[in-house]
Amino acid sequence: MKLATIANGSRDGRLAVVSRDLSRAVYADGISGTLQAALDDWATTEAPLRELAAALEGGSAPGSFAFDPRQALAPLPRAHHWVDGSAYVNHVELVRKARGAEMPASFWTEPLVYQGGGDDLLGAMADVPLPAEEHGIDLEGEVAVVTDDVPIGTTALEARGRIRLLMLVNDWSLRNLIPAELAKGFGFYQSKPATAFSPVAITPDELGQAWDGGKVHLPLVVHLNGQLLGRPNAGVDMTFDFGQLIAHVTRTRRLGAGAIVGSGTVSNYDRSQGSCCLAEVRTLETLARGAPRTPFMKFGDLVRIEMFDAAGHSLFGAIEQRVVQPP
Repeated sequence: MKLATIANGSRDGRLAVVSRDLSRAVYADGISGTLQAALDDWATTEAPLRELAAALEGGSAPGSFAFDPRQALAPLPRAHHWVDGSAYVNHVELVRKARGAEMPASFWTEPLVYQGGGDDLLGAMADVPLPAEEHGIDLEGEVAVVTDDVPIGTTALEARGRIRLLMLVNDWSLRNLIPAELAKGFGFYQSKPATAFSPVAITPDELGQAWDGGKVHLPLVVHLNGQLLGRPNAGVDMTFDFGQLIAHVTRTRRLGAGAIVGSGTVSNYDRSQGSCCLAEVRTLETLARGAPRTPFMKFGDLVRIEMFDAAGHSLFGAIEQRVVQPP
């Protein structure tokens, strides 16, 4: 099942079910008005939503319409909780090398996470207003899960059963603001502007054998200005799977329904697969040649992030965004 939030002038949009080929949609009126409301009562809403999805696939859903991802907000335009991990530790190691920071050995045994701002999440095709090119504008291609209620002290195995939806992510970063901000010892804030998500969120069964309960075993394909940046496989070199990430963040607190947990930038040791962010590209250039050659993003640059199944069909739709100056 694929779900989207269509813009309707409200902050939280209107919930719609989307066909598997992303061509048609139908509003979920009478079941749930918003995705957050559906997740709040998933035990009651899941079955009728799946029935509506089946009717849409069979061509019998009344009121269906052509799905336009340009009209889609983030599946959860406002999330009560957005926490991002760094599950691909080889990526963390590289990026820390770029800023001359040592990597503690514990990074390989315990997940690293930060809590992002959930009040302003961007739609997949929304322009991204950022204040200055000098801040070092960078994309970060990721995968994320959306949870049901998760109790405190949930184990990694139990946490897998609490995953309700998956999305793609562009976790924008301002690289030149990060070192000074982290040096204060209190984490990211100004260096992590609003995060963007794919036009649809999908239930895990949509992934078939590519989903093992904790990882997505498919390439994440990233283009910058029409040129392939990378297609690393999200299921390869993921040091901590989503069950482990959820278990980590619920060690001392619970998660509420609709919490989003990100994987961090997808990265493979096989560098022939390319990268999902410019910081990794620049670090590899520095290690190979002594200095980076690839610049960070400029106003007008266009990024596209997408994931395809084995038959070449887009699973989540594309994140396609242009960096612009604020109005």
